[in-house]
Amino acid sequence: MPKGVTRLILVGVVAGLRSQLGTAAVALTTDPGERARPANLFAGVWAKGITATAALGELVGDKLPKTPSRLSPSGITSRMAFGALAAVALASREPGGAPPAVPATIGAAASLAGTFGGAYWRRTVADAGRPDWPAALAEDATALLLAYAAVGHQWPRRVGPANLPIGLVR
Repeated sequence: MPKGVTRLILVGVVAGLRSQLGTAAVALTTDPGERARPANLFAGVWAKGITATAALGELVGDKLPKTPSRLSPSGITSRMAFGALAAVALASREPGGAPPAVPATIGAAASLAGTFGGAYWRRTVADAGRPDWPAALAEDATALLLAYAAVGHQWPRRVGPANLPIGLVR
């Protein structure tokens, strides 16, 4: 399997585990001067700030007892959409890439694996009578490591105060 496809699968799985993290990883590692579409949508400081804030919010919100199931139709659909978007943006950074339908399909399909795999992991821990929060933290760590691998180990080289909105750094 070519390296590029592996990265698309990884970013899709990340979106299945934590829906906002795949797009945040792509945004935080996209150069501000990126011209390729749709990666350039994530190149600006506001896009980086918004996606990072959404990802952090989800990492916290996932631990709350009233968080809806990722296996609801809207949960599955949104994770597939974010997996497709992150994969298309990631693929667009590579010269001479495939048409957007290819990475979108790969990212959406991989997000299903992350969605159901993460749910299975958490259900298995709960069925064993263990508390959920350690399993949730392990899932967070897995998602972060996979996101790091997906973006080509460019994290945190391109992340810093210069890449964040002015209001977040002073």
